[in-house]
Amino acid sequence: MQPTTSPQRLALALMTLASPSLALAAVEVEDKRSGALVIEDTLVTAEREARQALGSSIITAEDIQRRPPANDLSDIIRREPGVNLTGNSASGARGNNRQIDLRGMGPENTLILIDGKPSSARNAVRYGWNGDRDTRGETNWVPAEAVERIEILRGPAAARYGSGAMGGVVNIITKRPTEELKGSLNLYTQMPEDSAEGASRRANFNLGGGLTDNLGFRVYGGLAKTDADDLDINAKHANSALVAGREGVRNKDINGLLSWKLNDEHRLEVSAGYSRQGNIYAGDTMNSNGGGNPELISSLYGHETNVMQRNTYDLTHLGDFAWGTSKTVLAYEYVRNWRLNEGLAGGPEGSINGTGAALSRLRNTRLSSEVNLPFALGSTEHVLTLGGEYLYETLNDQGSFRPQSFDPSGSGNNAIVGFNRADSKMNARSHALFVEDNIIVGDTTITPGLRFDHHDTFGDNFSPSLNLAHRLSEQWTLKGGIARAYKTPNLYQANPNYLLYSRGNGCSVQQANSGGCYLQGNADLKPEISVNKEIGLAYDQGDWRASATYFRNDYQNKVIGDTDVLYTINSGRRVTQWENAGKARVEGIEGNLFVELSPSLDWNTNLTWMLDNDNRETGEPLSVIPQYTVNTSLDWQATDKLSLQVAGTWYGKQKSPTYNYRTQEKYDSQAQQDVEAYGLVDVSAGYRFNATYDVRLGVNNVFDKQIMRGGNASSSGANTYNQPGRALFAALNISF
Repeated sequence: MQPTTSPQRLALALMTLASPSLALAAVEVEDKRSGALVIEDTLVTAEREARQALGSSIITAEDIQRRPPANDLSDIIRREPGVNLTGNSASGARGNNRQIDLRGMGPENTLILIDGKPSSARNAVRYGWNGDRDTRGETNWVPAEAVERIEILRGPAAARYGSGAMGGVVNIITKRPTEELKGSLNLYTQMPEDSAEGASRRANFNLGGGLTDNLGFRVYGGLAKTDADDLDINAKHANSALVAGREGVRNKDINGLLSWKLNDEHRLEVSAGYSRQGNIYAGDTMNSNGGGNPELISSLYGHETNVMQRNTYDLTHLGDFAWGTSKTVLAYEYVRNWRLNEGLAGGPEGSINGTGAALSRLRNTRLSSEVNLPFALGSTEHVLTLGGEYLYETLNDQGSFRPQSFDPSGSGNNAIVGFNRADSKMNARSHALFVEDNIIVGDTTITPGLRFDHHDTFGDNFSPSLNLAHRLSEQWTLKGGIARAYKTPNLYQANPNYLLYSRGNGCSVQQANSGGCYLQGNADLKPEISVNKEIGLAYDQGDWRASATYFRNDYQNKVIGDTDVLYTINSGRRVTQWENAGKARVEGIEGNLFVELSPSLDWNTNLTWMLDNDNRETGEPLSVIPQYTVNTSLDWQATDKLSLQVAGTWYGKQKSPTYNYRTQEKYDSQAQQDVEAYGLVDVSAGYRFNATYDVRLGVNNVFDKQIMRGGNASSSGANTYNQPGRALFAALNISF
């Protein structure tokens, strides 16, 4: 039985500190055990060292098999330390579109990678006044059974990945080709006890092997469906007739990889993938009231109102030379976002309005390369990493730039400066250079790094980092780090042609209302900055291990929809812009405890305690997350064929926001509803009949703890999402 962090990987971490040559051997052994073609460099690089940081964790394919997620990998990622699921803003709008939030920095500050390459589909979705997006995020593009492992980096170790990684990085790594022809067929279903909640089912396949001695392939694909919650699931608990439950989704995925070993030094890989996510509409609107047209919203229930399609094409060269290793990747990502038109102004903002549909297209072309150079300098061992990256982004969103009745018109004092609704195209170019050195001096490993980024709109940015690990004794290791991380404004925030409007209710109440207010994109924004720090201790005594980490992020230049009036047009309509106005502090403690109670029984627990997660000016939370989260599990390998697991999660109180920065007023006291602490318990059993067939049956949320969404923060505080109740699941795996 393997815990979340396997003994092999922990041994590798200790050997890395003690001896580079031992670590190389361990990596080779681990890869050969899996039967996969070896393609990763075997040097103890800075990237490999980052995976052993205190703010890191790994979810293995065995973990996923023991606790299969309902069709979105976020269901299992959320159980790691420092991880929560939240909506994209504290407003509560789109509250059931919950995404990965690392260390309370919000989903937009979590960088999702698939096989080391950023997944950016959510950037094709319109960005609302409060930072809301109608998107599920990036964790549903890969079928669960196609995943080899998921690596999670939090804190300073994530800064090497550039823009968007201030909270951290989640790297979803798919299964590699195997030397022998192997395959699997996987069937899964989840059936809620409450018939008002959406059921899930999926069917996936995975096939890979060697076509010749030097050519291998892997292909995976699948179909999945999660039904929408009933239209009236929240009716008895909500403040409005149309407070939607969880939206459903239909997934179609296919992905292929060819790996060609040219000789002992060179390998070429080419991959291509297509994924389609079509929603099953549950009635959600940003304002929870149907945007003034509840009959239209109700009539759309159960239909596809948006479809996201993602194509990827990658060409990779891997080099393994006497002097070091290299990796060069040319990647192209093409996202098509089709959706029914939504209102862009006032009460109907974010609500389907019956005016047709539009398609936005996002294209990302990325070229990246790095080399790892090992050398000795005196008594120190080094692995120097040098790398660079180029990115070209284009987005054409005709739906969010279409003409509206509220568009400013005229000239002179009746026009918004720099605004041209007819231009719906956005693009950006950026490039980066980075250097890191993994230095081993006796019992100490030091990893300094520096990344330089240049953006054609936002200029230059330097991101220095320093991570350290020191073995105090055979059992104790001290680890820490500090890094400067950043995020560039998104293509909507930076575009003067992107305009939102409120007729008055969404404007500042501190100002006289005369015709409402506009929010305009701003090309003069600065990148958001966070200085991330962590320090902690790790203890390893073989059959039990523990660690504790203190982390703190000082966040500044946060981009918000500002309330300061630049000027007025049309006899009083106020014009505001996106501005760098926010400062925040995120602070907390993470802990892990693993105990091998017996050779067949493991106990694994982690804790996240948030000490601070507030805007320094308003005291409001960056995102609504639990004060603390405890995840614990008992894994028992009862026999060679039978395995059992009991897992529990306890969420602390989630405090309600109290202040609406957009309108500059406090929420009504009756609307400030906290979500009290609650717990969930899951049980499951797996049985392997033989080398071909194995099954797993389980019950999620055994004690049927349900939470019904009340609305948005303005009316329901933190009560802005649905926690589903008891459900049965069954999984069948057929290997061949």
